[in-house]
Amino acid sequence: MSSTPAPRPLSVAELDLDAPDGPLLGFRPAPGAPAVVPGDVYALVRLRGRPAATVVGTVPAGEDPAEVLAALARRRLAEAGGPGTDAEHLAATRPLALDVSTPPRTSVVVATRERPASLARALDSLLAQDHPDFELIVVDNAPRTTDTHELVTRKYAEHADRVRYVREDTPGLATAHNTGLAAAEGAVLAFTDDDVIADPRWLSALTAPFAADPGLGCVTGLILPARLGTPAQILLESHGGFAKGFAPRLYDPAHPPADEPLFPFTAGSFGSGANMAFRAEALRRAGGFDPATGTGTAARGGDDLYAFVAVLSAGFRLRYTSEALVWHHHRDTWQDLRNQAYGYGAGLTAYLTATLVRSPRLLPALLARLPRGLAYARTMTAQRGEETPEGGVPGEHGTQHHPWPASLSRLERRGMLYGPIGYAKARTRARTQARATARAGAGAQAPRGGAAVAR
Repeated sequence: MSSTPAPRPLSVAELDLDAPDGPLLGFRPAPGAPAVVPGDVYALVRLRGRPAATVVGTVPAGEDPAEVLAALARRRLAEAGGPGTDAEHLAATRPLALDVSTPPRTSVVVATRERPASLARALDSLLAQDHPDFELIVVDNAPRTTDTHELVTRKYAEHADRVRYVREDTPGLATAHNTGLAAAEGAVLAFTDDDVIADPRWLSALTAPFAADPGLGCVTGLILPARLGTPAQILLESHGGFAKGFAPRLYDPAHPPADEPLFPFTAGSFGSGANMAFRAEALRRAGGFDPATGTGTAARGGDDLYAFVAVLSAGFRLRYTSEALVWHHHRDTWQDLRNQAYGYGAGLTAYLTATLVRSPRLLPALLARLPRGLAYARTMTAQRGEETPEGGVPGEHGTQHHPWPASLSRLERRGMLYGPIGYAKARTRARTQARATARAGAGAQAPRGGAAVAR
């Protein structure tokens, strides 16, 4: 891995304050996390329930972790300030009234493959949402066993009016998401993964913005780590993880952001596939997800990035809000992290290839941004954080307090070189499968498609 000492495990918790300098309202382990123990602790700071910041600190043996972390949180919130920082979000939370917009009818799509235990944990959190009108669609992608079908149809039989099982035999996350899109009844489609635990207000916070803005095509939300118990999990979070901060952002193709000269091609800054929602009309107008992208295909990823750019290119706006929170169970081994590093690189260039293949009118804009894009890619895949800054805390999101090994940088770059090849392979395979399905359907007595639906 590295000659650098491995980071120590961190407890993961959340605490709630009445105000940035106010009294403590609550403290508990993060959903799905073990009890907080003395040592290093990563904590989400809430202000009357609303996510506001994260802090990391060391809790000495014998001291109250709630008081130690609350003191750190008050200092962090007091130091926040200046335009473009999370202080704008803090100001927006006062007087901390919840969004009064009524969320539209929503379909939540969860694609899964042979992970019934983590899926059950995710579904339990989704069924506890405070959203007034939603359905859950579980897409069982290229299953080898009947475990997922049995879980959904037996354990969740009492929720049969809300939870639907859909089988999709063609492997690939984008294909699974398109199957969910075809089956969905909601005006808005929310997508998340089978390895998350959703905050009870996640779905309402993610979908309410659509009711207030008819030009909004996509909303993304905050993703925080559910556990930080292994070096791989801590290293991933220290170098950005999946979170995009606490300040709200609105991306409007009619008014490109001045601080993102590569817009809209830096789609990774918009959000991640574990926490995203689309207006159904916008996603369908954009052509859905490209089936030659995503986990489970030769492209290795990029399905969410492609969809973000496709919706923006269709003229819709995209909003990021930290109000919509899910807790993500990062993969925990060093090999998992190696696979992620390679997959991120491959997914990046695969999605760019998909964008140009399916929307060639964007080629001039991409070529104009190419020099800056190459410089950006070199920066993002460089060996980062050779030395831990003096006084730095371990594992804090985005601080790069732990060195990002050169071996992972090389994997990212190799993935970027492979991405267009992977996309071409996946696209060829998708076309071959589509032709085979069409021939089988034409010769059948009854329609057979790739998906089967059960309630």
